[in-house]
Amino acid sequence: MRVRILSAADVRQALPMSEAIEVMRSAYGQLSANQAETPLRTRLHADKGLVLLMPAFLKESRDLAFKLVSIWEDNPRRGLPAIVALVVVLNPDTGQPVALINGEALTAIRTGAGGGLAADLLARPDARVVTVFGAGVQARAQLEAVLAVRQINEVRVLSRTPSSVEAFVREVSAWPNAPERVLVAGSRHEAVQGADIVITATSSSTPVFDGRYLSPGAHVTAVGSYRPDMQEVDEETVRRAKIVVDSLKACLAEAGDLIIPLERHVISKLDIYGEIGEIVIGKKPGRESADEITLFKSVGVAVQDAAAAAHVLKMAELQDLGQVIRLA
Repeated sequence: MRVRILSAADVRQALPMSEAIEVMRSAYGQLSANQAETPLRTRLHADKGLVLLMPAFLKESRDLAFKLVSIWEDNPRRGLPAIVALVVVLNPDTGQPVALINGEALTAIRTGAGGGLAADLLARPDARVVTVFGAGVQARAQLEAVLAVRQINEVRVLSRTPSSVEAFVREVSAWPNAPERVLVAGSRHEAVQGADIVITATSSSTPVFDGRYLSPGAHVTAVGSYRPDMQEVDEETVRRAKIVVDSLKACLAEAGDLIIPLERHVISKLDIYGEIGEIVIGKKPGRESADEITLFKSVGVAVQDAAAAAHVLKMAELQDLGQVIRLA
């Protein structure tokens, strides 16, 4: 049995953002067309951490993989990352493992690409101003994806850590496709007012902006909160917006951005417009007016990992990336 091992650098080379967005288009489409087997993530609580297992099989493309994620919050004290992920790709004909892929890099790209696809389908075609809450890996991936689908000329950044924001601004300003203006927002209100696209990619458990300040026609992509008790986007935003999710089943189980307003009767389940895959396959329209406020809520689903991993493996084989080892 031969297994190809692919590093973070291999993943980034094999999965450019523009290609990743199209891979997500296919993955979300298959999910909403009932062409995917993807149970809710399994959680195993160890004495010092949490293990997540996310398997998926896409019937049309026949992508088969699972992601293993370990979350050990004390690891940074040991000089180790708090979150580590590994994706295993299986041969759908034999069930044998064919690749081990760095999961952190793959997750960052596929999550960013999901947000990029949402911007492509839901943001106004003339969107020019992007606000990013957060300055970490996912904030960068989300912005990179938006730049792949819209002609952005201004980026506003806001985060709790000034040094992180400054580093973010310097890095983005040096990108080959950098917008004309990349700046630190003066306040949350200033960040949101007049923004065409708002991205929330933080670890905050409380809302990072006031939805009353969203401009008509704004699009919001929310990817930071992933637990029922985390609410990165406020109830006013949820109330005003057309709500689109990556997976209805997953978001109703995990997305505090929606669960909390539902429990408080701010919205009902009927107010959730649908899944992004339903827009992809033409079952529902995306943006329907210039003034419509849209919200894409993503908690991440395993079909993204399986589809992205299959594409990475295909390109790695073509480019002879990684190392191939024999296990048996």
